[in-house]
Amino acid sequence: MEDFPMDNRTKPWHGIMVATALPLRDDLSVDYDGYADHCRWLVENDSDGVAVNGSLGEYQTLTSQERAKVVETAVAAVGGRRVMAGVGAYGAAESRRWAEQAAEAGCGSVLLLPPNSYRADERAVIAHYREVAKAGLPVVAYNNPYDTKVDLTPALLAKLHEEGLIVAVKEFSGDVRRAYELAELAPELDLLIGSDDVLLELAVAGAVGWIAGYPNALPVSNAALYRAAVAGDLETALPLYRTLHPLLRWDSKTEFVQAIKLSMDLAGRHGGPCRQPRQPLTDEQAAIVRAATEKALAEGLR
Repeated sequence: MEDFPMDNRTKPWHGIMVATALPLRDDLSVDYDGYADHCRWLVENDSDGVAVNGSLGEYQTLTSQERAKVVETAVAAVGGRRVMAGVGAYGAAESRRWAEQAAEAGCGSVLLLPPNSYRADERAVIAHYREVAKAGLPVVAYNNPYDTKVDLTPALLAKLHEEGLIVAVKEFSGDVRRAYELAELAPELDLLIGSDDVLLELAVAGAVGWIAGYPNALPVSNAALYRAAVAGDLETALPLYRTLHPLLRWDSKTEFVQAIKLSMDLAGRHGGPCRQPRQPLTDEQAAIVRAATEKALAEGLR
């Protein structure tokens, strides 16, 4: 592992944790060497760490062996404290196994969705988080009601936190009002920005971290945006936010993986193809992403 700037974060899930896109070769095999290089490059360019095996990493399409090796590759590249492992799965037993694998690999935390593809009620959600917490790593809950059809409401998150099952939440509902209700119901629960296109709003509301998409392509400018936003420096943050928002809003679209990978390619990083069921962007979508990326690059963002 190479030397990196000192990690001054209070907790390993704080700061900018980039939800890493996974570089695939033309035959759709995983480019592990390229992935290790990408993780190192992100940390060298102002990100605090990486969140692996999330949706941006196309984890649903990976074999068990590939998924485990992605975690091990990231830890070897940047150190375990800088790695948050996604442990989403259909049920709690599988998620716990992935959390145990993350612990054995040395990860600093795990990111846990509710049960995948099952519309769990409150009892099922609590049981799910209880089981995975047994692995012993700090658990960041991932609230993505659009894809999971399960809404981790502020009241439910407060219950999970009160029981000691979670330390933070990646909030992807897009409803920035929830930040204030969470602060009232669970003031010690850390709020992490989960959707790029509400970064400024959640930073102002007290977020202490960002599980980020677009730093895969433009890490330095996105880091400057985040750090200005959490510091309340709107004079710096607002112009950056306006410039980057045409790209950031792709993080909330179905084609976000393809869009971010295309921006990576345009910025000189290998994004490459996606595995099915994700299809290539349409010509119209690609033109929109290309124009926004090229405009940002022309303005000196990187």
